[in-house]
Amino acid sequence: MSKVQGGMKCVKYLLFVFNFIFWLCGSLVLAVGLWLMFDPKTDQLLNEEGAPETFFIAVYILIGAGGVMMLVGFFGCCGAVKESQCLLASFFACLLVIFGAEVSAGVFGFMSKDKIIEDVQQFYSESISENSENSNGTTVVEMYHNVLNCCGVSMPSPLCPDADEDTKDCLNAIMVFFNEKLYIIGYVGIGVAGVMVIGMIFSMVLCCAIRNNREVI
Repeated sequence: MSKVQGGMKCVKYLLFVFNFIFWLCGSLVLAVGLWLMFDPKTDQLLNEEGAPETFFIAVYILIGAGGVMMLVGFFGCCGAVKESQCLLASFFACLLVIFGAEVSAGVFGFMSKDKIIEDVQQFYSESISENSENSNGTTVVEMYHNVLNCCGVSMPSPLCPDADEDTKDCLNAIMVFFNEKLYIIGYVGIGVAGVMVIGMIFSMVLCCAIRNNREVI
């Protein structure tokens, strides 16, 4: 088997370095996804019965994509070192799939931001109306007040007659809290997707160079 030479050899090592960085990015994406999923505040706010689950869709995409990225990064390194056309083509195909998943997570985070926030706000408002009817509503309301340091749908609120002047209403606190989380999902997804475009270019260039060398021989 003919080895690539000259400029293509440089591309080979660049692709190897890229795959190592790609593996690290996969670790980061997986860590961010797990942090968002198991963040104590998020877990308390959205794990009650009847709580909206839309937020976790993007989180699951990030976790899945991060795990696959780590695996693909490892095989990409092997393909670059061995100059395997099959491994490089498979690497490109996997990158394309992950690229779609990351863009989907990013776009979902941005496009569904208002809908997710509205669902959580509605869940809190409905819990207030249930507050006097059952203990579950009381538990949810108190949990939101403690986690977000807020009270009621507007201030001053009869729910918290002794609240400080700095206490925010919970609808605004929910918006601020989930805006921050969803922007993290959006930026991570789209940022990593941009990095993957470089990997796809390198893998195709090296794959074509290997094929051309074999045709010459």
